[in-house]
Amino acid sequence: MGYKLNRRDINNIFEDLSKEYVIYAPKLFEGEGTYSDTNRIRYGEVKTIDDIVFDKKAEYSHKEVLLPISQTLFFFTEDSIKEADTPKKGAIIFLRSCDLHGVKRIDDIYLKNGQEDYYYQRLRENTKFILMGCENSFENCFCVSMGTNKNDEYDAYIKVTGNDVYIDAKNEEINELFNTCEKSEIEPDFVTNNNVKVSIPENLSLDVMKSEMWKDYSSRCIACGRCNFVCPTCTCFTMQDIFYTDNGKAGERRRVWAACHIDGFTNMAGGHSFRLDKGQRMRFKVLHKVYDYKKKWGYHMCVGCGRCDDICPEYISFSNCINKLKDGMKEVSTNE
Repeated sequence: MGYKLNRRDINNIFEDLSKEYVIYAPKLFEGEGTYSDTNRIRYGEVKTIDDIVFDKKAEYSHKEVLLPISQTLFFFTEDSIKEADTPKKGAIIFLRSCDLHGVKRIDDIYLKNGQEDYYYQRLRENTKFILMGCENSFENCFCVSMGTNKNDEYDAYIKVTGNDVYIDAKNEEINELFNTCEKSEIEPDFVTNNNVKVSIPENLSLDVMKSEMWKDYSSRCIACGRCNFVCPTCTCFTMQDIFYTDNGKAGERRRVWAACHIDGFTNMAGGHSFRLDKGQRMRFKVLHKVYDYKKKWGYHMCVGCGRCDDICPEYISFSNCINKLKDGMKEVSTNE
C-alpha cells in the first residue's frame, strides 16, 4: 500500500526533509553541456519536485554524492592531524534501478572487501534512496541483459503523473511523513526490454585476453576516462597532498577520482607502468566488469546503464565489446 498526494504536498515534505537531509536528483544544468549552447542533466541538489528530471537519463551517475570527485580526508600541520568534518546533513538520492544496483557494487568494494572504508561509510550510513521508475528504456541501456532492471531494496519509490505524486515508502522515517496522505495502490515501473542486448558467453575465461579483438581499441581509445567517470560502479581514486605554505608543513590530503583508462594510473616507483597500450586498458576494464567481479561476488559489476556508450567521444560501444567476447573465445579456442 502506498500514498497519493499532489505536487504542493510533496514539496512541503521536501521542505521538511531538507532540515535533516540534502536531496539529490537528476536536474537540468542549462548551458553546461559539451558546448556553450547545450544543456546537461546530472545530479545536483534539488529543492522541489519540479527540479527533478524524470523523463531523461542523467548523463552522470549518482556516484559523486557518495564518492565525491575530490574528497578531503584530513588536514595536517607540522605536528598535528585533524580529520575532515563529517557532513552535517545526510543525503537522499533519487535514482533508477540500475543505479541502485550500482550502490550495491560500491558497498561491496568499500564496505565488504576485507575492511570498511571509514570515509565512505559515514556518508553511506546517512543516505536514503528513492527509486525512480523507468516506463521506457533509454538509449544504449542494456539493464535487462544485466539483470538490473528491477530492484526492491529502496527506501521509497516515487512516480509522478501530471499533478499527482505516488509514493511507496518502505523506510519507517520516510513513511511517517506520509501517514496523513491518501492511501493508494502503487507498483514500481520497470522496463522489461531494451533495444540494446548483450550476451556474455558462458565459457568466458581469461583466455580471451589473447584475442586480437583488443587491438582495435589500441587505436580508437584516446584514454580520456569519460567512460570511467560516468560509470556508477567505477570506484578508483588517487591521493593528492595539497600544501598551503611554501615550507610544505601544512595542508590537506585528498582522494580524487582516477581511472584505469587514464595515462599514469598504473605508474609505480622506479618508472614502471602497466597497461601502457590502450587496448590492454579496455581489456582490463571489460573483464573486470563482466568476468572477475562475478567470480568473487556472484553477479556482474556492470549494471547496463549505457552511460559509457553515451559519453564516449570516439563512439566506442561497451555493449558491443561485450558481445564481441563470444567471437573472441572462439578465436582463442581455434588458435590453441
